[in-house]
Amino acid sequence: MSTIVALSTPPGSGALSVVRLSGTNALKILKRLTSTLDFTPRTATLTKLHHPDSNDLIDEVIVTFFEAPHSLTGEDVVEISCHGSPSVVRQVIDASRNLGATLAGPGEFSLRALSNGKMNLAQAEAIRDLIAARTETAAKQAARQATGELSKRLAEFKTRLLDVIVVLESAVEFVEDDLPPTQTNQIKEWLLFVLSGVGALAESYQSGHLLRDGIQVAITGKPNVGKSSLFNSLMERDRAIVTAVPGTTRDTLSETIDVGGIPVVLTDTAGLRQTTDDVESLGIERAYRALNEADVVLLVVDGSVNADWHEAGLNSFDHKTQVVVNKIDLVQYGHSDLPQGILVSAKTGEGLDDLRAAILGAFRGSAIQADGLLVTNARHHEHLQQAKIEIKEALVALDEHRSEEMILAPLHNALRYLGEITGETTTEAILSQIFATFCIGK
Repeated sequence: MSTIVALSTPPGSGALSVVRLSGTNALKILKRLTSTLDFTPRTATLTKLHHPDSNDLIDEVIVTFFEAPHSLTGEDVVEISCHGSPSVVRQVIDASRNLGATLAGPGEFSLRALSNGKMNLAQAEAIRDLIAARTETAAKQAARQATGELSKRLAEFKTRLLDVIVVLESAVEFVEDDLPPTQTNQIKEWLLFVLSGVGALAESYQSGHLLRDGIQVAITGKPNVGKSSLFNSLMERDRAIVTAVPGTTRDTLSETIDVGGIPVVLTDTAGLRQTTDDVESLGIERAYRALNEADVVLLVVDGSVNADWHEAGLNSFDHKTQVVVNKIDLVQYGHSDLPQGILVSAKTGEGLDDLRAAILGAFRGSAIQADGLLVTNARHHEHLQQAKIEIKEALVALDEHRSEEMILAPLHNALRYLGEITGETTTEAILSQIFATFCIGK
C-alpha cells in the first residue's frame, strides 16, 4: 500500500501546522528530509527539514514517529509539526510527494485505521462528528462514541443473537427433536432483551440527530419589526446590520448558536413586502426559500404598533411557526392587547430565555435529552430500525412454532444490520461513500 501525506490541521496561517504521513515508506521519507538518522518511536524530536534535491532549509520542526502497528493507522506514521505558514506546509507536502508519497484522499487515514483493525466504522464516523461538532454537548456525545461506547453496546446485542443462532443451528442438525419449552422460553427472553436494547438506541436518534444536525430556525416578518436586532440579540453580538431604513436586510444571513446543548442555525431574512426593487425582490425570494427549509419559523411582529400581523402571508408555514412579539419595551398599553405569541425585547433582552425554550419546545415530541448514549447518525438509525423489524419477525416465528430455519433467517439479517453499523458487513462501495464525507488528513 502506498505511503500517503496530508495536512492534518485546518488550512491557513497559524502558530503550528501538522503534516502527517502513513505507510511503509513514511520513516524513509522523513530521513531523506532531515539530517537525523534515528528517531525513537513515540518521542518528539527537534530537527530541520531540507529540500531533498537542493538541500535548502524548509523549516525547523518537531517530528514524532509512530512505529507500526502502534499508530493511528496501524502503519508507520510520521507527524511533522512545522510553523503554520501555508508556504511551509506546501513545501513539506511537495517534498514528501517528490520522495514517493501520494496525497491522501478524504478520510484515508481513518480508512486505513479501519482496515488494520485500529478502530471500527462507528468509531471512525464518531471522530468525523467530533471534528464537526458545533456545541459542547455534541462534542461530548461524539467523544463517547469515538471511544467505542456504541460499539460495546452493539457487541452485547450481537453476542446474544449469536447465542440464539447457535442454539437454533444445533437444533436444525437434530430435526427429530423439538426444542424443550425451557429452551424456547430462554430464546424468547434473549430476543426480547435484544429487541428492547436495539429499540432504545433507535429511539434515541430523535434527540441524537438534533445534537448532530441542529435545528434550522428562520426569522421572518415585515420590514422594520426588529428581525435583525433579534438575530443579533440571540447571537449575543452584532452580526447583522441594523438601521431604521426599511429593507436594510437584502440577503439571508446564517449563524449557529448553542441552545441547551443543541446547535441552532439561525437565519435572518429580508423583510416580506411587495416591492419593485429587483435586489430586494431577490432577497425576499431567498427568504421564502429559507422558510421552506426551516424546522422552525419565528414570525416577528412589532408589538409597539397596532398592525395587522396576519398580513405576512405565512399561512403555509403555520405548522412550524412561532409568533414573536418584539419591542415590548416600547409598549405603552397593557400586554393583554398584544397579539398572542412570545413577548420579547431585542433591545433589553427581555423574554429571550422564553424564546430559546420555545425553539426547543417545538421538538418536545422528540424528548430532547443530552444524557446517556445517543444515536446521532442516520445510517446507524436506519440499520437499527431494520434490525428491530427482523427480530420482531423472528419472535413471531418463534411464537407460532415455525421451523428453526424460519426463525434463523431474520436473525441472520438482524446480525448483518448490526454488523453494518460497525463495519463488519459493510461493502467496499458503502465504505467509499462514507469516507468521502471525511476531511483530508483524518
